[in-house]
Amino acid sequence: MAQTTQITLDNQTFPSFRSKLNESLSALNTLNSGTSRPSSAVAGTIWLDTTNATNPTLKFYDGADDISLATIDYSANTVNWLDSSVSLTSPVAISGNATAGAEIRLPEDTDNGSHYVALKAPDSIASDITFTLPSADGTTDQVLKTDGSGNLSFVDASTGISWQSVQTTGFTASAGNAYPCNTTSAGFTVTLPATPSAGDQVQLVDYAGTFDTNALIIDPNGNDIEGGTNNLELTGEREGIILTYIDATQGWIATSGINEGTDALAPVPYSIDFLVIAGGGGGGLDQFTARAGGGGGAGGYRTSTQTTSSGTVITVTVGDGGSGGVAGSTLGTNGSNSSISGTGLTTITSSGGGGGGGVTTAPTIQNGNNGGSAGGGANSALGGTGNTPVTSPSQGNDGGDGDAGFSGGGGGGATASGSNGVSSTGGAGGAGTASSITGSSITRAGGGGGSGTSTGGAGGTGGGGAGGTGAGNGTNGTVNTGGGGGGASNATTGNGGKGVVILSMPDASYSGTTTGSPTVATGVSGKTVLTFTGSGSYTV
Repeated sequence: MAQTTQITLDNQTFPSFRSKLNESLSALNTLNSGTSRPSSAVAGTIWLDTTNATNPTLKFYDGADDISLATIDYSANTVNWLDSSVSLTSPVAISGNATAGAEIRLPEDTDNGSHYVALKAPDSIASDITFTLPSADGTTDQVLKTDGSGNLSFVDASTGISWQSVQTTGFTASAGNAYPCNTTSAGFTVTLPATPSAGDQVQLVDYAGTFDTNALIIDPNGNDIEGGTNNLELTGEREGIILTYIDATQGWIATSGINEGTDALAPVPYSIDFLVIAGGGGGGLDQFTARAGGGGGAGGYRTSTQTTSSGTVITVTVGDGGSGGVAGSTLGTNGSNSSISGTGLTTITSSGGGGGGGVTTAPTIQNGNNGGSAGGGANSALGGTGNTPVTSPSQGNDGGDGDAGFSGGGGGGATASGSNGVSSTGGAGGAGTASSITGSSITRAGGGGGSGTSTGGAGGTGGGGAGGTGAGNGTNGTVNTGGGGGGASNATTGNGGKGVVILSMPDASYSGTTTGSPTVATGVSGKTVLTFTGSGSYTV
């Protein structure tokens, strides 16, 4: 190692020239090595400061000061660049070698030693992999997690299930927790996390062995659970379950359930309100001169609220209205029955309304027929008996009696009996009953009015047809109210109105599976209402 005092060679003798040239070449060959800057240095000179003999420093002279570029470690055979950072244009490729993948080493502060942290590629890679870092730092104790496509994010570290205190009332669960649930006093609802991530788990267990008495309801909180959004429940004694969130399609799935067969989760039974109205009876015909026919009775009117479970098929039958009396068959025809039935349900059957009494050419004066609500009698004849067959609560009322003064009795209605005929004025049909099952109050199942030689009886509120006046026609009962038809004398009688069956259930529970094309109304005070005007079915 050497330095020279002069790079420019003066005119001199050959021996002196050779000596000076060798000195300059030696200085260049040793990077101007020395413990101080060479006296020949000018701006741009690079020299090696050997003050530290085993870790010399490479320096650059800018004409005024020396700038340290790097230290050279003779023992480690490494170069450590100093001072400012190095800017590189993306992408930066670092080549591996024949025996190992590429490696980046980040050394510690040189004042503290020569250790480093390294990032190394695997020696063998099936395909290119790019990891994209999060845009912001995570919170304390979070870890980096990949989405499987190289996108990294900070998430809470999974530490397994953490058992919580015994729960006795409704609560919102947190992912990673296990909850003993005590339903001894009453069942309650567990609401699952609102924004779960794939792999999140919640564990629930029957603390007191009372799930079979008071079920534990599980609310998925707007997400899916086993592919649906309805609440599910745990109903097995000493039952336990681990729920794992999979994805947006299936949502939460039972990945472990004990004591209750293949699937610990059961659909939550729900209540359905039923309104079942049979077809109304037809009005009676007076075929003799100056007599009167009775009004037809309303179809039977019954309500019920029953609890049912998923998969139950509810069969719906809607009865037709009875035909009004005609020449040769003066007695009005009874309406047909309406009903609902299904496995686990109590069958509800509403009987068709009784036909109104008529008068034959003999003359034979006929009583009103029995039925859900009964038909009114022809003049001088008796009204039929309502609530036939007997139900509790009553499905209908009696028909009114006819009067010898040539008036027919009114048909019975769901709320009131038909009025008796008075002199030549026909009896009014009995009033129907109002229901708000569809969201607004509607009266149905009114009885038909009896005919009168001077004044026909009014139809009962709720679709009952009016009786004919003199030789005037009777009016049909209103379709899908089960109203009775109006009676008539030597004219056209009224037919009974067709029945209707209406179901109302929580919006969240409605399955959407029907036959028979019922009218479907949702959002009726949180209920879905199915109105069947013809026979069909609903699958829970």
